[in-house]
Amino acid sequence: MDVILMIVYGTIVLGLLVFIHEGGHYLASRAFGVRVSEFMLGLPGPSIGFKHGETRFGVTCVPLGGYAHVCGMEPGEIHPHLKGALAALFRRGSATAEQIADDLHISADDAEEALVELVEWGSAVGPKRKDAVQAYKAMEVTPTKKQIRDAERFGRVVPQPYALGEPREVADAEALYQSEFKQQYRSLPFWKRTIILLAGITVNLLFAILAFILIYSVIGFDYETASGEITHVTVDPLRSIQAGFTYIGMVFQAVVSLFNPATAAETVSNSASVIGIAIISKSAAEQGIVALLEFTAMISVSLGIMNLIPIPPLDGGRFVVEIYQKIARRAISLRALNGLSIAGVALFLGLFVIMVGQDIQRIFTGFWG
Repeated sequence: MDVILMIVYGTIVLGLLVFIHEGGHYLASRAFGVRVSEFMLGLPGPSIGFKHGETRFGVTCVPLGGYAHVCGMEPGEIHPHLKGALAALFRRGSATAEQIADDLHISADDAEEALVELVEWGSAVGPKRKDAVQAYKAMEVTPTKKQIRDAERFGRVVPQPYALGEPREVADAEALYQSEFKQQYRSLPFWKRTIILLAGITVNLLFAILAFILIYSVIGFDYETASGEITHVTVDPLRSIQAGFTYIGMVFQAVVSLFNPATAAETVSNSASVIGIAIISKSAAEQGIVALLEFTAMISVSLGIMNLIPIPPLDGGRFVVEIYQKIARRAISLRALNGLSIAGVALFLGLFVIMVGQDIQRIFTGFWG
């Protein structure tokens, strides 16, 4: 029963914080008219959910983590036949790579690459492995009032309703391409892309600050006076905010110490994996809602600051890539970005394994109490 409660509380805490983090990316993207094709809690995989506008919301079969698929974040140059493939697919509604290749007089491989990029843009849906015919389908269009307002606001073609894979008239291929392009992350100027990248971190820290205000200025806490008397007190919101920023500074210093060989080992030894978070979540919940809220706020800060680490695929790493591209005035190569991402994933997997080992050892030694 204890293990089940640990899993439940750990999932609630991490699920809430991931929802907040990815929600920041989602809201910032939509504010700038960028398409978000998926908003999921859990690792990529089979999922259940619903669709609202152009975004599918849901939960995957592995409810650990989460993601918001902001369209147009793929690195590299736009495929040279993307515009033609987009128009050809929309005219057909549903087509294989070979059919698009015949329409554009290009190779099947080029057509396949262009169609895959259209899936990344949220303009098309790719085939499933079990499909007898490996056909791509033009994305369904069910415009909401907000999407119509956004189209008018951002100078896009006002969307007309179409079913998934339904052929549609394409009078102007260039206008269609520009309408789809303007809904992509890559179409935005540097400052808007920066806001989208840092929005998740920002809302994590903002949530923590608001939680500290609620705990210390609204709910209050017990304080032991010099005479040993326990009294319940509240403080003004400014002091709560100061306490929040003080804690954020402490976590920031701890993360920076990971890059100092003299302090890295100690910092890792004082950290916890998802196992430790689940155990502490259960312990905090047993102490009451205030303790659980305080612990959640602390983890929110850690999640936000950790995402600032300038290593892809974290938000901080993507931000560094944006800065490099802004200064160099050219896109970073796909090979270089993949190499950095693989190195980053390997590093964090290594840290994860170490922290999981520490948490298991703490369980057997009774460290968790």
